[in-house]
Amino acid sequence: MSNSKKQDRKDDNSNNNNNNITETYSQLQREQELAITKALDESKDNIKKTTNEARREIPRYTDVVSDYQENTIQAIREVADAFIESQKDIIVNSFQRWSHWMMSPRQIAEDYSNGVSSLADNAITATRLANNAISANLQTFNTSVQTAKESAKEFSKMSGNTVKAFQQVSKYPDRVFARSGVEQ
Repeated sequence: MSNSKKQDRKDDNSNNNNNNITETYSQLQREQELAITKALDESKDNIKKTTNEARREIPRYTDVVSDYQENTIQAIREVADAFIESQKDIIVNSFQRWSHWMMSPRQIAEDYSNGVSSLADNAITATRLANNAISANLQTFNTSVQTAKESAKEFSKMSGNTVKAFQQVSKYPDRVFARSGVEQ
């Protein structure tokens, strides 16, 4: 009988050791899960901070683009004005030379003025076209960012589903699972 009691004690000690190992393993697993969750939450918080900082920069970027457009238009205007003024000086100072031409100096000045105005209009139109192209490209880029975001979400979801499927298979290796993860 004493051998039986010794054996029972050994079994009890063995069960206690197994329980302690299981509890230690479970505790270790919980600690790992908490550490992973904490690290991922910190990453999520860092991303949130970064995106909020980027969002706060939007008005500055908008101002930069607006300033670029205004400066370009103003520069075109100033160049055209300076060009017209210099041409006016040339025309006025050369008036006597043109007086003997068949065409009147006034008509030459008007034709020239129309040409310069046309050039200025073309420059402004080209700037508008460039701005429209930039805007369209920004819209296209925004669409591609949205598509990438949605694709990333789907890939993430796929990864999670794959891990869940592997977990199910590893828990019950002798069972057959359908694609949906439901036992057949």
